[in-house]
Amino acid sequence: MTEKPADLSGGGAAGRTLGVLLALVAGLAAAAQSRVNGTLAEQTQNAFAVALLSFAVGLVLLTLALLLSRAGRAACVRLSRRPRAGRVRWWECLGGLGGAFFVTSQGLTVATLGVATFTVALVAGQSVSSLVIDRAGLAPGGVRLVTVGRALGPVLTVVAVAVVSGSAATTAALALAVLPLLAGVLQSFQQALNGRVRAAVRPSPDGWERDSGHDGGVLAATFVSFLVGTAALLVVFLVSLAVTGPAGGTWPAVASADLLLYSGGLLGVTFIALQAAVVQRIGVLLLGLGMIAGQVVGALVLDIVVPGATAPGAATYTGAALTLVAVAVPLAEGALRRR
Repeated sequence: MTEKPADLSGGGAAGRTLGVLLALVAGLAAAAQSRVNGTLAEQTQNAFAVALLSFAVGLVLLTLALLLSRAGRAACVRLSRRPRAGRVRWWECLGGLGGAFFVTSQGLTVATLGVATFTVALVAGQSVSSLVIDRAGLAPGGVRLVTVGRALGPVLTVVAVAVVSGSAATTAALALAVLPLLAGVLQSFQQALNGRVRAAVRPSPDGWERDSGHDGGVLAATFVSFLVGTAALLVVFLVSLAVTGPAGGTWPAVASADLLLYSGGLLGVTFIALQAAVVQRIGVLLLGLGMIAGQVVGALVLDIVVPGATAPGAATYTGAALTLVAVAVPLAEGALRRR
């Protein structure tokens, strides 16, 4: 008899802990994508083209994955039928718009604001909106009440990224922070909507695929997100091309040492798939906090290992540690309440 893989949707505290760890990994991927897309946009002087390329590469990778995954194809078939049955609303498939805006804001603002200030604005939008989304029950896990620990987590996270950022940004540059602020709000909605799509296309509870965790829902939800995002970014890119014409920057050679600058699509697939996989289990708030912690730690590691990057100071290390505490507070409170 073949042993069935573990399903993240169960497992109590162990499942929640695993979900937060995966959220941390998603945050690391998001931090790396911000650095990659920001650098590529600065070289090419075309943030819209970089955002479109990032999503298009991700869409190609997901299409290949669907060709190899019977469960993923079956989930997409269920998704195509369920809007007519009223089980999936059309707006629940628009999570990719949040991802498209997030990737575009990376190219438009990271070079000017820097990764730290970009993260401050992103966190400010993401922390507050995720708390509201959980309370409203928009995520597939249902309504999650606002408790002291769940409210304290976002506050500590905002303080942490404020400590990391310091006063490096000028007043004029902070006007650009509206874009990542809005991107943080939309990213929380993307996490909730992708989770709803993933939950809706899962097979019946008595099916083997449901029991084994091989329901294809994560792949289907991620594919839909990238499909919608790519379509939106294509329209935006064509409009920008008609208004401003071709950009004057240069694209790095694919065969050069700068090949990693084209990895934005792969990194995007990684963290969006992880979001869809764990949001039902841990909620939008814990998912957002876990990703924020991963982003701060990822930025810290990148500053250490990337040649030419500014060496992190004491404030950066303090902010990273405080962010991890912010993620641990809601987890600890939840464990105490269950006991």
